[in-house]
Amino acid sequence: MGQKLKIAGWVSLGVLAGALTTVSLQTVARGGIAPLPLEEIQQLSAVFGIIKTDYVEPVNDKKLITDAISGMVSSLDPHSQYFDKKSFKEFREGTSGKFVGVGIEITQEDGLIKIVSPIEGSPADRAGLKTNDLITKIDDTAVKSLSLNEAVKRMRGEPNTKVTLTILRRDEARNFPVTITREEIKTQSVKAKMIEPGYGWVRLSQFQERTVEDFVRKVTELYAQDPKLKGLVLDLRNDPGGLLDAAVAISAAFLPQGVTVVSTDGQLEESKAVFKAEPQFYARRSGDPLADLPAALKKVPLVVLVNEGSASASEIVAGALQDHKRATIMGSQTFGKGSVQTVRPLGPDTGMKLTTALYYTPSGKSIQAKGIVPDVMVDETAEGDVYAALRMREADLDKHLSVDKADESVALSAREKAREEARKRLEEDSKKPPEERRLPEFGSEKDFQLQQALNQLKGKPVLVSKTLTERAPEKKDDEASNGEE
Repeated sequence: MGQKLKIAGWVSLGVLAGALTTVSLQTVARGGIAPLPLEEIQQLSAVFGIIKTDYVEPVNDKKLITDAISGMVSSLDPHSQYFDKKSFKEFREGTSGKFVGVGIEITQEDGLIKIVSPIEGSPADRAGLKTNDLITKIDDTAVKSLSLNEAVKRMRGEPNTKVTLTILRRDEARNFPVTITREEIKTQSVKAKMIEPGYGWVRLSQFQERTVEDFVRKVTELYAQDPKLKGLVLDLRNDPGGLLDAAVAISAAFLPQGVTVVSTDGQLEESKAVFKAEPQFYARRSGDPLADLPAALKKVPLVVLVNEGSASASEIVAGALQDHKRATIMGSQTFGKGSVQTVRPLGPDTGMKLTTALYYTPSGKSIQAKGIVPDVMVDETAEGDVYAALRMREADLDKHLSVDKADESVALSAREKAREEARKRLEEDSKKPPEERRLPEFGSEKDFQLQQALNQLKGKPVLVSKTLTERAPEKKDDEASNGEE
């Protein structure tokens, strides 16, 4: 979650190709000395030795140790992770909102790469690439042979290097190459526009280092267009979260100064914290980054849109605004990631993301494996919640943390059946022209949930879901009752 805690300590462990002899192994943990389990360390060393001598082909020592570390961390929960040099670099790029590339948001369609939108001011934007353009080749490689991640990696690279994209623009019935010079891209995690006179829409796609700055700029632009804004929709659908201080800042933009936004609790003393709507809890530099926001933002009628893809920092914001009765939360029950991850560097270019705490809404509710339940349940389309079953939630993940564990075999079976039906609908839907598909782009005129949010702001009837209900909470079993995880 980006909250940085000091490194607890370093462990230097020499693994020998044989059983360890009598040796005292200790590591610094939470300010005290914690002995390492000697018998298990001996087993680890024995396994290492057997692999080195008996495996069918030679195995690199560093790879064996790195994989052991990675397995140890990833076995804890779905969000703890060991970073090698490459993954650590990619993680830091993701939270900073900066990377080197051409500057487009993409998705996959019919085996091709579709441009969702070029990032404003990016090389792709300057080259004239447009929303709905299809990329058929990256340099000399046909994209039909690539996954989405592989396509992203090929378009990224070093600054000032070139990449050639072959573009299919269907509405002009032409195919053409574009050579683009890569440069550092600053992603925009905030979009905003006037939906209609008097009503604004602000979408947050992620909580990054630049999110607060971009939010202030976009909201200020909205108020410049209409200083007497009647209502605002804050769109957090499919926002996977990000940095904790950014979530606190966005919440503080709408809440009275000094109220609690979120609290955290864990084993470390530093993990027991309360974050309030005050600059000291979110300002990265001196001064208040929210100081230039219009004062009217504190009082403007507000609807927050969420769905199963709204996670972590998104849930902090939705939970804070809901508990303080500052906004009406609409949509479907959120993802349920109520845990805080701390990034610990393990060297100059490796690190570890470790779950160190759980967070709680201002009223003291944990949303871990549950999520935020909207005040008003609204389907994603007028036809119902057609594809929501395809979205995984925290409670569906292996090893997810939960105070209350249960045998959910019946519920899991029902959800798998719903997913299979949704997969079939999605397959049929993908064969239709874009304008006929059930799920339009967020913020468009055909965005059903956005239209219901507008109705809520205007005091008009809202088409409440007839099928969505709060997902049943996990029940306690004997193991959970004993306080074991």
